[in-house]
Amino acid sequence: MARKTILITGCSSGIGLHCALELDKEGYQVLATARQQQDVEKLKALGLNAYQLDLADPISVEQGFAWAEQQADSNIYALFNNGAYALPGALEDISRAQLRTLFETNVFGWHQLTNLCIEHMLKHKQGRILQNSSVLGLVAMKFRGAYNASKYAIEGLSDTLRLELKDTNIHISLIEPGPILSQFRANALAQFELNIDINQSRFQHTYQKMLERLKKEGPGMAFTEGPESVLKRVRYALSAKQPQARYYVTKPTYFIGFMRRILPTKWLDNLVKSF
Repeated sequence: MARKTILITGCSSGIGLHCALELDKEGYQVLATARQQQDVEKLKALGLNAYQLDLADPISVEQGFAWAEQQADSNIYALFNNGAYALPGALEDISRAQLRTLFETNVFGWHQLTNLCIEHMLKHKQGRILQNSSVLGLVAMKFRGAYNASKYAIEGLSDTLRLELKDTNIHISLIEPGPILSQFRANALAQFELNIDINQSRFQHTYQKMLERLKKEGPGMAFTEGPESVLKRVRYALSAKQPQARYYVTKPTYFIGFMRRILPTKWLDNLVKSF
């Protein structure tokens, strides 16, 4: 029986790397992609079939998908959109150009790759598309506005796709993690230091405290879990006869998801203002 093929973006570290390695062990044909060639070489050294794919570059997305089709013998079963980054900072300190750059990777690249996969999957009359969203796609938190907005966009796009694909055998699932052990915080710190002028911001004092949190080793907050928690939901979304529209990961996501449904907006704002 032919192995099912899954294309995964953002495999350089964290969730993408863990899922790629474990799904490969479990018998999937994993096609792992990363933005930088040096990370692609590391993936290959780990025994994965890997390719360079930069979600911010439309040509790179087209080439990456063409490679995936070739590797999969023109039968890609699943796409796991995972590659993304955060740009911490108050929205008033983030320029139009900076926000556009983030959306190129976190939203527009996903949209392009998803559409390519949908066209492919329609020909094969089946497929699974998994979108790695976030608890920040459910509720906004201050100084995370750019990432919030990108995940809200992914939530909206995914909900719409689910409705538009209802008469097909292509299933859309959102994976919604809370805090997960990964390089995400270190990468966010690098983006902050590169893009935000602390000395020119009215949030200068707040930013100093935020930097301390971003530089802290280990879990950034309580109830942080490992990437294996995400993998568990990915498995469900790949194998369930009728996969769920959303899979919550970590206790904070379950808590916020519940509170979002029952609390008035002002009360919810008061709840999340300290995060």
